[in-house]
Amino acid sequence: MSFENKKNHGVERSGDGRENAKFLSAEQSAGIREAVQRLIDSLAKVIAGKDDILRLVCVGLLADGHILLDDVPGTGKTTLARAMAKSLGVKFARVQFTPDLLPSELSGINYYRSDTNQFEFRPGAVFTNILLADEINRATPRTQSSLLECMQEKQVSVDGVTYELAEPFWVIATQNPLETLGTFPLPEAQLDRFMMRLSLGYPDKEAERVMLRRFRSDSPLDTLEPVLSGAELLKLRRLCRDVYVAPVVEDYLLAIVRETRESAELQLGASPRALLALRRAAQVLAAIEGAVYVSPDHVAKLAVPVLAHRIIPRSSFLEQTRALSEGIIADIVAAVPVPTEAYTLPEWRN
Repeated sequence: MSFENKKNHGVERSGDGRENAKFLSAEQSAGIREAVQRLIDSLAKVIAGKDDILRLVCVGLLADGHILLDDVPGTGKTTLARAMAKSLGVKFARVQFTPDLLPSELSGINYYRSDTNQFEFRPGAVFTNILLADEINRATPRTQSSLLECMQEKQVSVDGVTYELAEPFWVIATQNPLETLGTFPLPEAQLDRFMMRLSLGYPDKEAERVMLRRFRSDSPLDTLEPVLSGAELLKLRRLCRDVYVAPVVEDYLLAIVRETRESAELQLGASPRALLALRRAAQVLAAIEGAVYVSPDHVAKLAVPVLAHRIIPRSSFLEQTRALSEGIIADIVAAVPVPTEAYTLPEWRN
């Protein structure tokens, strides 16, 4: 399937704010949908019964947004990260975050070579394509911030020298919501750098039955083959940016995010970074579902996973939990009027 749009990609208009307007074609959207479905099918070979969550993980991947998996042990977080790397045929690294983990173990270090009488740079764990930051909340704030700087800038600086990270560079971080002893909770400024917070949760009975049969001998993870390349992933990311977002949908995005700042239930609302992340994720979801424009439904589907971890409830008598934050975002989405005006492609696109 060709991803090149020979008709609408790069349409130019002048004098009315339409310069260099780009639109995703139906053929390109179908190609994206087919590619992502291959990826989901590959992941589903090792993560049974979780296609909806796998789809959201793929949204984060194509939107170039890092994922925070908030889940109890044994639900498949590490397996998911490894399966994604094998399905893309890219490099993978796993780092177990502990209180004694040093920032230099992530970014790299210059060491002295006696045979050459020179310093040589030894790359750290972030010099990979997919990085699993396991139990990120067990590392010190200094180490956490060193990783989050890499996530944002996609580069590291060691002794005044800047090193670019490989593309794609994507982080899946995990934390156990039930354990707080000996942990360093991520502050709001760092949580804001994760596009989505997701949870695999326990599989249902039938999914666990499938797991019993698949894992009788060898792990199906060992037999996974690449279904998409890193270069193809980067191309898909670029194409998803061309999914059209109508002004009325932009107004809908703004209304939801701004309501989080005005809600009496919240002491901290969603940031401008959250607004951009929600739009970007909605563009990808639209493309994955075969659409060439974002609808209000795409925005509503993603509001909770994109926004809930970025807010702080005001209530002092209710324990701040994931369910509370997600419930507040769901209520805000339900209360914001859905636009009734047209949000399809503009007539002047041709």
